[in-house]
Amino acid sequence: MQNNFILQVENITKKFGNLVAVNNVSLNVVQGEIVGLIGPNGAGKTTLFNVISGLFPPERGRVIFKGKDVTRVVPHVICKMGMSRTFQVTRAFASMSVEDAIRVGAYNRHTNKETLEIVNEVIQFCDLGKLRRRKCADLGLAALRRVELARALATEPDLLLLDEAGAGLNPSELGNLMDILKEVNREKGITLFVVEHVMQMVMGLCQRIFVLDAGELIATGAPEEISQNPRVIEAYLGKRAIR
Repeated sequence: MQNNFILQVENITKKFGNLVAVNNVSLNVVQGEIVGLIGPNGAGKTTLFNVISGLFPPERGRVIFKGKDVTRVVPHVICKMGMSRTFQVTRAFASMSVEDAIRVGAYNRHTNKETLEIVNEVIQFCDLGKLRRRKCADLGLAALRRVELARALATEPDLLLLDEAGAGLNPSELGNLMDILKEVNREKGITLFVVEHVMQMVMGLCQRIFVLDAGELIATGAPEEISQNPRVIEAYLGKRAIR
């Protein structure tokens, strides 16, 4: 991988009709990092994630994953290459048990014989042992977030995209999730790319942060730099906030 970049996003533009959701965005993620992507509502964060993970084709630009152009590669193939993601809404697995929902992830890269060991390992890692037979529809939000994380981990990714994983969690639940994610990065060596509105999670987890506003990348830096950046403050709070 060139310069040890696991992910390179080059001049990505994505439109929906006349709306430019992402405009000429470029960024790089180094293997082993935890990076964040933040911005106001409607900034284009999830759209950019959808382009990176193959759900949306861009109008312009390239996505390079582990040195290979995956710009128009379909999501399940990108997943087999080692990129996985979580989603804000997990309704697709509501009728499944926790164990079966996680098994879906394992099947993407493994045969039936290999999946049980992977599922057991991930269930233990995400502290879901007591819930493995429960239906996903019967779980609370915090448990569902862990199931969604476990499903993604069962694909054995090198890069994991997390979309609003902290949304709706109380401080205790958020702290528990952050501890698990730090372990994912430290013990499993998985690179994390986090889209998040919860600033406690972004500032406490990420080594670098990218900021989108109206589809454009307006800032990149360490959490301390980002929290003091006038353009970022203006994007979130308006011009009066920086006077």
